[in-house]
Amino acid sequence: MKIVFRRAVLAVALLVVGSTACGAGGADREAGEDGARDGVGVTSCGRELAIAEPPERAIALEQNATEIMLALGLEDRMIGTSYQTDPVLGTLADAYADVPVLAEQYPSRETVLAEEPDFLFSTLSSAFAPDAAGERADWAALDVPAYLSGHDCEDPALTWEEDTHEALFAEITEIAEIFGVPERGADLVDSLNRRLDTALATAPDANGLDLMWYYSGTSTPHIAGAGGLPSTTSRSIGARNAFDDVDQKWFAGAWEDIAERNPDVIVLADLTRGGDGDSAAAKEDFLRSHPAASRLDAVRADRIITVPGSAMDPSVRSVGAVEALSEGLADLDG
Repeated sequence: MKIVFRRAVLAVALLVVGSTACGAGGADREAGEDGARDGVGVTSCGRELAIAEPPERAIALEQNATEIMLALGLEDRMIGTSYQTDPVLGTLADAYADVPVLAEQYPSRETVLAEEPDFLFSTLSSAFAPDAAGERADWAALDVPAYLSGHDCEDPALTWEEDTHEALFAEITEIAEIFGVPERGADLVDSLNRRLDTALATAPDANGLDLMWYYSGTSTPHIAGAGGLPSTTSRSIGARNAFDDVDQKWFAGAWEDIAERNPDVIVLADLTRGGDGDSAAAKEDFLRSHPAASRLDAVRADRIITVPGSAMDPSVRSVGAVEALSEGLADLDG
């Protein structure tokens, strides 16, 4: 869990420029919201980041980071984005249209460097691999803060033991503080909390149903184990992740094992990136044709629910997974 070092500490920890101005455009607007220019210090997956001024040239390296920034109204601070697994949320499409797409998947370190960013953000550690945007230590050497969500730290020992909405909302709040827009962060979190409360209040009693969360792949399916948002979401409505005994948030499953567990309901991720078994339709076709999968009770009884793939990991869409599951279970019961 990251810690925000408040301004009294930052006065010692940071070399702060005493200017009260913050650049052009939307940045001036945020100066009034935050009321200070002392900077923010955070610990992100074990790496201390000192952000003396709200970033003006940020790059979001994948979909969930991109949508968090857009939902905070930070498109005017974004000089690039990459790796969208789904079409951007409709409510964010206009803002997204103005942000340059640097690469279909992850941009190389050289591509990112050429853009001269002052902040990098990803919710996935793979974005900072040597063959992607480059390691965070290298960016630190260039004084470019590289923020990585606690959902997926490079060091598994630093990763959240469990993905929760509370942890997600805390990171959204932290990003808002880094960019000097804390009021926007509070508004966004309040909105997500209200939707979450409504979805949980209207969810049918899942009565201990075993759910299998099926992300991608066909002959080797990638499914949710313990610690991820699928487990949290299942429990929140009284159900259970059928693979909660597997100590990995996502892992490569085997159909023989799945057949033995025979989950009550299968939740399919719908991804548009075009890989093997990415779309919900491709997974459903496979389920109905595979000798073992087609004999699962959930498949034979059409107890299948579809959720946007990007909602299965912490993001502004995560509450949507709870809503979709709640509505899907209600439809199955109907």
